[in-house]
Amino acid sequence: MKQGILNTLGLAAIVMALSANTARAADPLPSWNDGAAKKSITDFVANVAKEGCPDFVPPAERIATFDNDGTLWAEQPIYFQFQFALDRVKALAPQHPEWKNKEPFNHLIAGDMKAFLAGGEKSVMAVMAASHTGITTDEFDKIVKDWLRTARHPKTGRRYTEMVYQPMLELLEYVRANGFKTFIVSGGGVEFMRAFAEQTYGIPPEQVVGSSGKLKFEMRDSKPVLVKLPEVQFVDDKDGKPIGIETFIGRRPIAAFGNSDGDQQMLEWTAAGSGARFALIVHHTDAKREWAYDRKSDVGKLDKAWDEAVAKGWTVVSMKDDWATIFPPTK
Repeated sequence: MKQGILNTLGLAAIVMALSANTARAADPLPSWNDGAAKKSITDFVANVAKEGCPDFVPPAERIATFDNDGTLWAEQPIYFQFQFALDRVKALAPQHPEWKNKEPFNHLIAGDMKAFLAGGEKSVMAVMAASHTGITTDEFDKIVKDWLRTARHPKTGRRYTEMVYQPMLELLEYVRANGFKTFIVSGGGVEFMRAFAEQTYGIPPEQVVGSSGKLKFEMRDSKPVLVKLPEVQFVDDKDGKPIGIETFIGRRPIAAFGNSDGDQQMLEWTAAGSGARFALIVHHTDAKREWAYDRKSDVGKLDKAWDEAVAKGWTVVSMKDDWATIFPPTK
């Protein structure tokens, strides 16, 4: 009798465990805590993807746009592309002995970031030009990929492509499984992001919209190449984002995801369309697992867009409260 009870209890435990595992497997967003933010996402996706539902949207119109810095991957203490530029200048320094006496490069070589930053935008643009131009697009792609394989984040020691957000990776997969086409629309350099977007996010190069410099067609060694020039072609930030969407995508998104004031116009443009619309802001509230910042931050400032989100009823995700996990496991 006692053995029979034990067998029954053991079987019940196994059934409960299997049921729990099945429930976890069925959850498309396992790194999201249950709550209003997660529910708003799943409700929206279910409504627009179900034929016969009043909010149904044909698959061709299911466009979702995602900011990159601070939305798909981290952006502190400085934007990762700018860190790439700094590292690139240091790597090129031996080929440019004149930089030892030329601002702002002399400050970087000496390791004096305070003096470098005192130069403001002029210093930043000089470094971006030196690190991003004068080479072909193919050469640049290889340089970025080589850097991403070896460079490590100063706080976490992770590779930069391991500083992506696990909940957002799940979200990308979830919306694509429901007929969405996902695009990156970000202020970062378009060629920089295209070097990793497909492998990291499953977003192919043709679905990446970003800031760009001018290119020049040349023949080198009897082969055609595109050379990166120092002149700015397009800045995909703030009001540039809806312009970029119209220019390069040609459809207004029905869902947009961002984290800062630089994303406000993209979210406004998306939310203003007819039919079902979804706008979401990632709020960095977790100082322990990531960073906590918003209105006063020099990087990824969230101020006016936060007020707009509250006023318009957009979904605001608290990293601390809504995300069970921040980063994926390291490989």
